[in-house]
Amino acid sequence: MRHDPREMLDTTQSEAAPQQDEPRGCLFALSQPPLMIFLAVIGCLLLTAALHDLLWL
Repeated sequence: MRHDPREMLDTTQSEAAPQQDEPRGCLFALSQPPLMIFLAVIGCLLLTAALHDLLWL
């Protein structure tokens, strides 16, 4: 099957077409400071509870 270059679709966006935002994945969500602070606090609480169980009980 041969493909003629003249039959290919034009996928370039025209100037009148609005630019769509690129989809953002979970790495973008993890880079947000409030989420990182929340996760750090939860991690410290879990670490404190684990150390308490291991060392003092």
